[in-house]
Amino acid sequence: MISNPILPGFNADPSICRVGTDYFIATSTFEWYPGVQIHHSTDLIHWKLASRPLKRAAQLDMRGNPDSCGIWAPCLSYSNAKFWLVYTDVKRLDGAFKDTHNYLVTCSDIDGDWSDPIYVNSSGFDPSLFHDRDGQKWFLNMQWNHRGDGTGGNPAHASFDGILLQRWSKSSGLTGPAHNIFAGSPLGLVEAPHLFWRDGYYYLTTAEGGTGYDHAVTMARSKEITGPYELHPNAHLICHSDAPNHPIQRTGHGQYVETPDGEFYHTFLMGRPISDANGKGRFCPMGRETGIEKCIWKDGWLYLEQGTNLARETVPPPKAAQTAKCDVGIAPVSHRFSAGLPDEFQWLRTPQPERIFSTGPDGLTLIGRESIGSWFEQALVARRQTDFCYRVETTLAAFDPNTYQQAAGLTTYYNRHKFHALVVSYEAGVGRVLSLMSCNGEYPEGALELPLAQPLHLADGPVDLRVDVDHAEQQFYYRQGGDWIAAGPPRDASLISDEAGRGEHASFTGAFVGMLAFDTTGQGRSARFERFAYHASNKGE
Repeated sequence: MISNPILPGFNADPSICRVGTDYFIATSTFEWYPGVQIHHSTDLIHWKLASRPLKRAAQLDMRGNPDSCGIWAPCLSYSNAKFWLVYTDVKRLDGAFKDTHNYLVTCSDIDGDWSDPIYVNSSGFDPSLFHDRDGQKWFLNMQWNHRGDGTGGNPAHASFDGILLQRWSKSSGLTGPAHNIFAGSPLGLVEAPHLFWRDGYYYLTTAEGGTGYDHAVTMARSKEITGPYELHPNAHLICHSDAPNHPIQRTGHGQYVETPDGEFYHTFLMGRPISDANGKGRFCPMGRETGIEKCIWKDGWLYLEQGTNLARETVPPPKAAQTAKCDVGIAPVSHRFSAGLPDEFQWLRTPQPERIFSTGPDGLTLIGRESIGSWFEQALVARRQTDFCYRVETTLAAFDPNTYQQAAGLTTYYNRHKFHALVVSYEAGVGRVLSLMSCNGEYPEGALELPLAQPLHLADGPVDLRVDVDHAEQQFYYRQGGDWIAAGPPRDASLISDEAGRGEHASFTGAFVGMLAFDTTGQGRSARFERFAYHASNKGE
């Protein structure tokens, strides 16, 4: 069976593409570098990370991009013997305006050297490229109305101002009129357009309801590509807003795919909420993940196979699915970094990783730059949380700070307003110390909490650091040659989630855990980490 999520941990806005018997899914990476994740499968069950195509400065520079901006909603397609990838680089989130620049890159091989970007437009986000049967190419995106009130329910005041469609060619760019082909259903907040053609109709799927608990996949069709489009009899192909106790929530923003044997599936983003520290509210520590459902055609419309619009935790695979199990895109859990940075790790915003880290026989060296939470250049290397319960250990083998403005250690991180960190630093008259810091979701203040009444004195030499996460609670530990010692009180793990702080409508990534260093003196004091180990636990799931 296929188990949802098929891509666990932060993997949002899945665009699926089939080439022969190979399937590829592109997902959003927002402010994390390199840009866009593309996973590969041959059976829709097992997935492996194949590429992060936006990996050089000419393609992507996100220094200065606010939290949850950067790469939104890539769309992956295949035509003319090459892959086509369109995406948005979002430069502004707050306020009436959205600065959303849409680009296109291509490559003949999914893991090859992708082209420099071709600029397309900036009228809205969530771009899509449709290759029509006559060879014409059509570009779609949602249109953003800065005069709107931030909603999508009333067309007179909607910020989400419909789906635009316009011809595009490599030689001429966008040509002809831009058609607003779909205003959405009464649910509103229409975005994430994808087109496909079948049996005389152009079918359009979109996302609606916002990316929180009212999210949905909406479907419409038309005989003409420019419309008018009629709404699906149920309006929404997938939606969980009326099933708050279902283990899968926040379903929307996906794409249709047909297998070589004529079976039908649709991807979607999803969340797996659990109770917060008070046992009341819901939070999704893994952020928005990727799921898939099997579909059927009935009377010219697509429906989920089981007859409702609720996605299942387990789904029948294609008849031709392979039975051999393969890797699922997560490298071995223990690393010493001698062979470079493992695939599951990313960093934030900068196309110049050599300024923030290096790897070698002695481990990973972070070069302290700006503060934790900087939107420009910070030395933070981390991997996604993919389990409700896990333990991470790391060894800070060498770090010699000489001021409290220098620190290095272990962090559970969502963004500049939501993180916990256990760091080695320096206090005058004491020497090297261990300090605990948290930023508890306050926006825009970003106030820093220091839970330890006094920093803990450390001896010279390496320090082992650890964090244990169990659903809504986490605990940091340290040791220097003896037993593990708790470092301060437990921390609220529900803070490291979409729902904390500003909430799911302004938090689009997911929980990470990793290593950091900062040096706000500007001296670039470095810290060497000898190892990193992630141990998952199924306890309580």
